[in-house]
Amino acid sequence: MSLFKSVKVINSGKTILLSRKYGVPIRYHSTWLRDNANDHETRDKNNGQRLISISDIPINTYIKSAFLDKRGENLTINFLPNKKKVQFSTRWLISHAYDKKQNNSKVWLHPDLKSWTKASLKRIPTINYKIAKSNKNSFIKWLKSLHYYGFAKMTGCKKKSGTVIKIAKLFGYVRETNYGRLFDVKSKTNAINLAYTNLGLQAHTDNPYRNPVPTIQILHCIENSVKGGDSKVVDGFRASLNLKKENNKYFRLLTKYCSNFEFKGKKNVHLKSRFPMIALSPDGELTGVHFNNRSMAPITDVPYNDMLNYYKAYRKFSNIINDPKMAVSFKLNPGDCFIVDNTRVLHARKAYSSSGSRWLQGCYIDKDGLLSKISTMSEKLSINKV
Repeated sequence: MSLFKSVKVINSGKTILLSRKYGVPIRYHSTWLRDNANDHETRDKNNGQRLISISDIPINTYIKSAFLDKRGENLTINFLPNKKKVQFSTRWLISHAYDKKQNNSKVWLHPDLKSWTKASLKRIPTINYKIAKSNKNSFIKWLKSLHYYGFAKMTGCKKKSGTVIKIAKLFGYVRETNYGRLFDVKSKTNAINLAYTNLGLQAHTDNPYRNPVPTIQILHCIENSVKGGDSKVVDGFRASLNLKKENNKYFRLLTKYCSNFEFKGKKNVHLKSRFPMIALSPDGELTGVHFNNRSMAPITDVPYNDMLNYYKAYRKFSNIINDPKMAVSFKLNPGDCFIVDNTRVLHARKAYSSSGSRWLQGCYIDKDGLLSKISTMSEKLSINKV
């Protein structure tokens, strides 16, 4: 089906205007079009990587002519001064359109994500380990839910040490830290981290003192016979949006200035970083939350005149995060696994009894592995359905 009804070269050849059958017209610059050509001289046919640099494109590149085929499915463009003919799929052009209204004052959430509270999240995305390995359709649906909500569970995992690594390999690559390739979360004497005690932990993101911060955390329950110790999760993006709604001035302070985070461990480990508690991209996309009361170092990047209000904003944000209406609670049973997007979802733990045993094993992976898995599996399953 034709997506465009006509094409017009405007602005002395520096732009084309594509009129759609439905929707407003879309403009594309000549340099952008030349840079994104998909012919064999521009991109390697094996790996798709670009073979030219921006310097290889003449600064005075312009479009001599452009025309749609009869079905309106492909657009052919003739460039000058370098005589170059390039064809684009109109579907590709629409999916990569950048002619949009800009509002840099607006804070927005990526459309692939869904913010939530305890009331709005109807169920925790859950999959059985064997099904994850054997049913691609169920697995990709679960992976998308993990990305969509920022956390998920897996059940039916083997209750033995090292299983968490096998779980990680289903959709990513393990990131080793000073805690090791994997780490045991259990109560220890003289623990180097409060996570290795039976104390309750407030909602937090893990390891904000690292740069870059670990983006996905996996926790696998091997033993759990204690009273208490329930896990809680809070959507940091929803908490951030709530703060903005309730007090935009406080929201702007937590996005404008960096907090400082620090961790000193044994074996010459001293980690430090600075991030805003609420991170935004330059165009206002909500991209991350860094919040950990245990690892907060003295804040030194906030000017004197803003420090009192900054602490008011910090307190307000903390109150929102710790509001019981925000948290989803669950108990991990042996064989259960909990996966969380550490750039977004905060997790907490209730205190637990000293009698009985609670043994979780965890590891970190990078989110790009998860997103790559979603993309490649989606493409393959889509191809198989054709």
